[in-house]
Amino acid sequence: MKKIAILLICVTAFSYANLHAQSERFSKNQFINNGDTLNYRLLFPDADTLRKYPLVIFLHGSGERGSDNEAQLKWGVQNFVTDKNMVEHTCFVIAPQCPLNEGWANFADRTRNQMQPTPSKPMQLLIGLIRESITKLPVDTNRIYITGLSMGGYGTYDAIERYPNMFAAAVPVCGGGDVSKAPIIAHIPIWIFHGAEDPAVNILNSVDMNAALMKAGAHPGLTIYPETGHFSWLAAYSDEHMMEWLFRQHK
Repeated sequence: MKKIAILLICVTAFSYANLHAQSERFSKNQFINNGDTLNYRLLFPDADTLRKYPLVIFLHGSGERGSDNEAQLKWGVQNFVTDKNMVEHTCFVIAPQCPLNEGWANFADRTRNQMQPTPSKPMQLLIGLIRESITKLPVDTNRIYITGLSMGGYGTYDAIERYPNMFAAAVPVCGGGDVSKAPIIAHIPIWIFHGAEDPAVNILNSVDMNAALMKAGAHPGLTIYPETGHFSWLAAYSDEHMMEWLFRQHK
């Protein structure tokens, strides 16, 4: 237990050290629709804007909810948005922040991840933001990707299950979705990540979704890290093979 506590302290310290560095790379923005506001950060590629570039949507976990438009950069982004990755895989990155006491996904039954008919308010705003970004930024609409961790992993499934024709690929990390919707998303390239000893999100969420997708005729990726708890995104977003795979995907 002492070793685990020391590891968590070190990981948290590293995360906060990188939070400031990431903040410098992302501009602060707000999307407003019908009086509702979604805070988000935007990474604009340092490249020739005469071309069109992929768009990556990054969804944070429950602990980063709020209104500071800062906390969503705490986990995962620093592993994904590295200098090396941004040179090799130049893209736009949008990292929205979910308000307190709300969520990306909207489930009628959390034990079975059964989706409600309508999306949550943050998800509605996110989809509006994506559609607006397509009209205002040089985005390659055939290469819109979505990923998220924990609550954001649930949100990743929620987004692709509600809007299956919007995304070219998805990387849900330690999340869960409605397995009954697997046939709807069987055409989308998906790579699932989870820690075998995750105490916060049951690994069966990922195992069951993988099985449902395969039954529907899909060929998803499934990576389970042994002896890993909830912090599976550290390895997932540092996986160069995943990055290469993700940016190869087209609609």
